[in-house]
Amino acid sequence: MNSAPSQGRWLLPVLLTVQFLVSLDMSVVNIALPAIRDDLGFTPEGLPWVVNAYALAFGGLLMLGGRIADLVGHRRILVVGFVLFGTASLVGGLVSSPGALIAARAVQGVGAAALAPVALTLITVNFPAGKERSRALGLWGMAGAAGGAIGVLAGGLLTDLAGWRAVMLVNVPVVLAVLAVTGRGVPADRRTEQAERPDVTGALLVTGGMTLLVLGLVRTETHAWGSVTTLGTLAAAAVLLTAFVLVELRVRQPLLRIGLLSGRPVLAANSFALLMSCGQFAAFYFASLYMQQELGYGPTAAGAAFLPFCAGVVAGSVLAPRAVGRFGPGPVLVVGGLVGAAGFVWFGLAVWAQAGLLSAIVGPSLVTSLGIGACFVPLGTAATSGVAAQEAGMASGLLNTSRQIGGSLGLAVLVPLATGAGTTASDGYGTAFQFAAGLLAVASVLVLALLPRATRTRPLAPEGKEAAAPSRTP
Repeated sequence: MNSAPSQGRWLLPVLLTVQFLVSLDMSVVNIALPAIRDDLGFTPEGLPWVVNAYALAFGGLLMLGGRIADLVGHRRILVVGFVLFGTASLVGGLVSSPGALIAARAVQGVGAAALAPVALTLITVNFPAGKERSRALGLWGMAGAAGGAIGVLAGGLLTDLAGWRAVMLVNVPVVLAVLAVTGRGVPADRRTEQAERPDVTGALLVTGGMTLLVLGLVRTETHAWGSVTTLGTLAAAAVLLTAFVLVELRVRQPLLRIGLLSGRPVLAANSFALLMSCGQFAAFYFASLYMQQELGYGPTAAGAAFLPFCAGVVAGSVLAPRAVGRFGPGPVLVVGGLVGAAGFVWFGLAVWAQAGLLSAIVGPSLVTSLGIGACFVPLGTAATSGVAAQEAGMASGLLNTSRQIGGSLGLAVLVPLATGAGTTASDGYGTAFQFAAGLLAVASVLVLALLPRATRTRPLAPEGKEAAAPSRTP
């Protein structure tokens, strides 16, 4: 019996709020950074850690968050994640020193790492494959993209109207409201006769490896790619992640079953998500710089200019479920990726020409977001295809990790590329947009190569009895 209807109208809103919040806090502080610097006395080297602390904790702990939820219970971890996220937001809005704000942002990232994989997992196990799940996945993707885009607008508005502290404190009433309905909206965790032992060694290795990987990537603006610091950090990350793979191949209850990646739909979805996020996160960054530094817009106006991106994501997400049902996830991913790539090409050409707001931002935003919005449903479908219900959190954590690492990698690669390209800032921004277009084109080609022909053109169904019972909440 499907548990989604029995939970009433609250389940999906809770899960969408999770995705919206964790995406919002990736971008909401960006426009507030100058005000934060002036109020708390951040140094130029310390200010980026207001963003990086959240990214490090979020990206490094996603796999662990998803697996712990599988073992301990999804609703329990959802509540813990909300408490951590809300408490850290409250503390962050009241701090008086740079170190305290960075610590609060790190704890926010820990909470987000618990929340994000649980949201996708609960969609997978509580909504039956087909129209219901496609609709839920479309709304889930829409909430994530909207959170990132609206975060830029909200950051500007809140900073202008109420000061930078409002950027942190705004999360608190939202968290309290969602916690109030979580008990009624989210299915109770199933009781188990004997708790499984978590893979502590694997958790430590992957958390350390992912943290070092993200750390090495986000610091390339201050430490060059060829520096001892960057090479040493990335080498250490590679050693830990290699050790993680070896451990996972031997333990009985792995944090990540390596065989999961042998499923070609899962591998295709994660590869696509990583490359798409590389371009998408960088696009927000460069579009914001272009509007404020080249076109002369203030924080609020620059944030408002991202609203067309939200509209395009909504349109793409609405169209995607029916398209996936008719054509399968493969063609929708390919077409969505190519449409998004065309939008990035438009961005680049318009920025090179130093065009105005309509030609350089609004028009390409609509095209890019339409393509990206169409990709969320087939990504969620493919990433959990053939995955047993008790491993849904594992697969969800993997997909979210791919997106998070992709965003960090995109900024790490494209910021130095833009800085060194051409003689003007517009030259560099345009080059970065064209590179982002190439990444999405490569992602589309990978889908064609990795997805078997049979599964490219029909909806993907879970394998086996466990996966075929979406109503069973582990």
